[in-house]
Amino acid sequence: MIIDFDKIAEAHLVGFKGGQGSLDTRNFVDDKVKIMYSTLRPGASSGLHTHEGNCEIVYVISGIATFHYDDTVEEVRTGQVHYCPINHSHFMENNTDHDLVYLAIVPEHH
Repeated sequence: MIIDFDKIAEAHLVGFKGGQGSLDTRNFVDDKVKIMYSTLRPGASSGLHTHEGNCEIVYVISGIATFHYDDTVEEVRTGQVHYCPINHSHFMENNTDHDLVYLAIVPEHH
């Protein structure tokens, strides 16, 4: 199965999960997984959230993501992956002057 993000309408969100600034995202969702191809604009962030009942994998395509993961701060660069296991908390920031482009995968647990 091919997921072509160019054929999925882009949503323009402000303050994603209580964060700041702009997030543009194209999402594939079914009953097993949510796959998000997203751009977090310079100075923007997502809000702090806990992955209860699922986890999240974030692959950085371009840019630098600053993740606040539990009690640590981690910089994730192009080609690296951030993993937030089940029942852990995180949020991300783009503290640069360039777009942060990433692929996020959230499998559903039943």
